[in-house]
Amino acid sequence: MNIKKMMEQAQQMQSKLADMQASLEEAEITGSAGGGMVSVTMNGKHKLLRVSIDPSLLSGEEAEVVEDLIVAAHGDAKDKLDQHMAEQMKEMTGGMGLPPGFKMPFGG
Repeated sequence: MNIKKMMEQAQQMQSKLADMQASLEEAEITGSAGGGMVSVTMNGKHKLLRVSIDPSLLSGEEAEVVEDLIVAAHGDAKDKLDQHMAEQMKEMTGGMGLPPGFKMPFGG
């Protein structure tokens, strides 16, 4: 592979990465816990957008359970987001001839 072609591919990759990062800001990923009783939605930049709590959890002394479920739902959303980002990166780099295990410098 010659240097000129590598530079062109690097520029294409940079442009695609910028497009992907912009689309990730618009993406909404929802994670849940407690059988769906708590859910959180975040964007591709890991910004928490919404929290939904089943009203049955808000009665009595369930605060600690709700707090734990929010943390678990956030973790679920983050895992899904990481998977989504990995899939986007795989699509973007397909055919670029990058070495196995190569990671692009982005993330949360």
